[in-house]
Amino acid sequence: MAQFENSNDEVFMQDPKPEYGEFIVKANRRSEVKASKNNGSRSNAARLRVSVMAAMLSVGTLLTTPAWAGTFFFSTGNPDGKLGALSRPAGSQGLETETADDFFLTQATVVSGATIHGLIPSGTTISGITRVEVEIYHIFPLDSDLARSANVPTRQNSPSDVEIGAATHDSSNGSLSFIATDISPFTVQSTVINGIKPATHGEGPSSGEQVEIDITFSAPIFLPAGHYFFRPEVQLNNGNFLFLSAPKPITSGTSFPAGTNDLQAWIRNASLAPDWLRIGADIIGGGNAFNMTFSLTGNTIPDAGTPGQANCHGQTISAMAEEFTGIDASASTLGYSSVDALQDGVTAFCKP
Repeated sequence: MAQFENSNDEVFMQDPKPEYGEFIVKANRRSEVKASKNNGSRSNAARLRVSVMAAMLSVGTLLTTPAWAGTFFFSTGNPDGKLGALSRPAGSQGLETETADDFFLTQATVVSGATIHGLIPSGTTISGITRVEVEIYHIFPLDSDLARSANVPTRQNSPSDVEIGAATHDSSNGSLSFIATDISPFTVQSTVINGIKPATHGEGPSSGEQVEIDITFSAPIFLPAGHYFFRPEVQLNNGNFLFLSAPKPITSGTSFPAGTNDLQAWIRNASLAPDWLRIGADIIGGGNAFNMTFSLTGNTIPDAGTPGQANCHGQTISAMAEEFTGIDASASTLGYSSVDALQDGVTAFCKP
């Protein structure tokens, strides 16, 4: 739902262990000394010196392979059966309606895939899922019009007015692909579909089929460290897709870093935009707050440049080449279709 486009903006890194190489070298040196004393042979010692050199080179090679490259995974856990919230593009079913939940990146990260869980009507097959779109948002007040008056109780900790333009991906234009899997019959205690207004208290329970949708981004989403909202939309050929809630606080997923709050899920439709409402606090009420069920995967780029700085592009390419032993390997590992596509991704990342 773009009104104007803007620029871009748990992961654990396992550092190489130089002491492993030192241990191997020292062990070989002890063997060399012992062999020299026992045999009195210079040739044996020479051969062992060659072995030492080979061990050192082997360790050096090991420490520059992608084995130590940082992988990224974030998850809110599994559906808890409390809520299904509408999230669909505009179409024959009605107005565009967006449901979003937050995630946090501790380092610059290339996000290559996502998974979402939703409820579709009973009798609807997964072949009836015709379109998936993903948007990423900063947190208000970034990318927002502060001159206007909000028409909602609060915008604090909500998604921004507009999405990050470079991060938008849509199956209708080939920028993402998806595979849907039918999981099982499922029931939610409450739904938010049409009553996207304060204190409507939801629209009652609903039953249907739980589906999992695995998403692959044709051009990965490259983001700096920071706090974001993830917003998927799913279009069906008949009926609505309800994004399923997950436990809040997170119980079986990825914990947020210390000092960072796990924010609750928000929703809006085309009539409410650019504002958002809290699904729990504003609509359902009763002290409720919800997470939504999704996960993200990718790779961290710890030494990436800083967006907006002159050396951002060069530093980021250099960091990738070092992390993945070459720029071709970087493109392949990170999910880019080519080196040119990777270069385009870095260019978008580095924009201020």
